[in-house]
Parts: sequence; structure tokens; C-alpha cells
Amino acid sequence: MRRYPGKIIKEAMGNLNSKAATNLYPAAPSIVTKGYRGKLNYNSKACTGCKLCVRDCPAKAIEIVNVGADGEKIFECHLDLGHCIFCGQCADVCPKKCLKVTNEFELATTDKSTLNINLKEV
Repeated sequence: MRRYPGKIIKEAMGNLNSKAATNLYPAAPSIVTKGYRGKLNYNSKACTGCKLCVRDCPAKAIEIVNVGADGEKIFECHLDLGHCIFCGQCADVCPKKCLKVTNEFELATTDKSTLNINLKEV
């Protein structure tokens, strides 16, 4: 195998005037592509409590809890963002489309306790 030490210089000089491949995030807003799967939104009014989303979640990151008193069916969605793999299976399997994936991606935190969120309403 022959080596050409000057080849890298030619490549570097050619890239000096080309457009950058990265963006200026967070200084400039980031563009989210179509089909991006971010944080979930939950519509508790449409939820029937079937828990298909819980059964279908490969990471076991979602839990549907009945918080209604006296047999009243009012549901809350508890989501563990630390376990969620953002696959969108829960939103795909929901028959009432109570769960929807959003474009929200800024979920980083230094406090683990904030990763367990309660999705009460959209």
C-alpha cells in the first residue's frame, strides 16, 4: 500500500471554503426532521385505560394509573424518561390515539428525579 502524505493537505484545503456540516445549536434553533420521535403528549380524556401501551413498551417506561375516586375512570400516564427509548410503540398501538410523539427533544437534566414525569393532560 502506497502512502501519499500530501493527499490530506489537498483534502483539507478543499474543505476550507465548503459549508459546515454541523449547525450552530443552541445559538440557532435546531430543525427537527419529519418523523422525529420526541417526548410524549397524553390526552387523559380520550384514554380508556386499556393499557396496551404498557404491554407493548419494550423498555417498560410507561404506566397508566386510574386516579378516579369511587370507580370513576380518570387516568394518568406516568413516564420514566430515563428508561424510555423513544421508539413510539406506545403511540402506535393506542386505539384511541391518546399518546402522541412530539418534536420536543431538549430533555437533558442533571437531576434523575426529574426524569419521572406525570403526563396529566396535553
